[in-house]
Amino acid sequence: MKNIKIGNGQIDGSEIALGCMRMAGLTKDAAEKVIKTCLEEGINFFDHADIYGGGKSEEIFADSININSDIREKMIIQTKCSIVPGKMYDFSKEHILASVEGSLKRLKTDYVDTLLLHRPDTLMEPEEVAEAFTKLHDSGKVKYFGVSNHNSMQIELLNKYLGSNNIIINQLQFGIMHTGMIDSGINVNMKVDRSIDRDGSILEYCRLKDITIQAWSPYQYGFFEGVFLGNEKFPELNKKIDEIAERKGVTNTAIATAWILRHPAKIQTVIGSMNPTRIREICKASNVQLSREEWYEIYLAAGNSLP
Repeated sequence: MKNIKIGNGQIDGSEIALGCMRMAGLTKDAAEKVIKTCLEEGINFFDHADIYGGGKSEEIFADSININSDIREKMIIQTKCSIVPGKMYDFSKEHILASVEGSLKRLKTDYVDTLLLHRPDTLMEPEEVAEAFTKLHDSGKVKYFGVSNHNSMQIELLNKYLGSNNIIINQLQFGIMHTGMIDSGINVNMKVDRSIDRDGSILEYCRLKDITIQAWSPYQYGFFEGVFLGNEKFPELNKKIDEIAERKGVTNTAIATAWILRHPAKIQTVIGSMNPTRIREICKASNVQLSREEWYEIYLAAGNSLP
């Protein structure tokens, strides 16, 4: 497993991370097997959120491996906060601090490596966020900070007040069937739907600012409509992926992952599988190098076009 320098070298993390949203549905034994498989394959980055399983995912993660200082130092643990399910988003100082305390208790650790603000809060007061981040950093409870699903100007506004606790991660949905941040760059100066920049040139912005993009739900299409791999709705795409997978001697999931990893932005892929066999298959992507031609063949097979 290759590692990447996250946030311009502040963190040395595996280029594939495990998203733990579905861990709440596992037994402790099954969760332990998943985590140990990840560590054996070189995955050292684990992504959580306070709302995953209503907090149960964090609990099972810690309980399943009897987390201790030795195990903890082998891991980079990330969690997220700010979503109050079905009600609101909350960037208040009180909510951020309380959310972190809850996550630390469930994870049975004194600190998390990174904390992300999960969804933008239009009522955000960046001075308050800065106060919360400063308190968390100075107390040693959070080392680094990031966001999820934010555009460039929202990050700029935050960073104006954050000082040394600036944003180093932006978690965004990205994959073969979620290519908006790429489409707008390819179709510059074109009067087509794909030329619409909905996110403030977020790909280029993050590269300029040394912010690592984390790709969530990389195998989904639509708004959680399902997985595109092996799906009869996408025959041309799957034919191309399967053809390259056979040539490379890996699975289609590994190729879908390698497609993300091929981008020079060094995007970290967050996978959500709780199947140890599937995790091992995905991890082979770290040793697959797609050519420029293969990358564009997959992009075009997904229904995209070049101007």
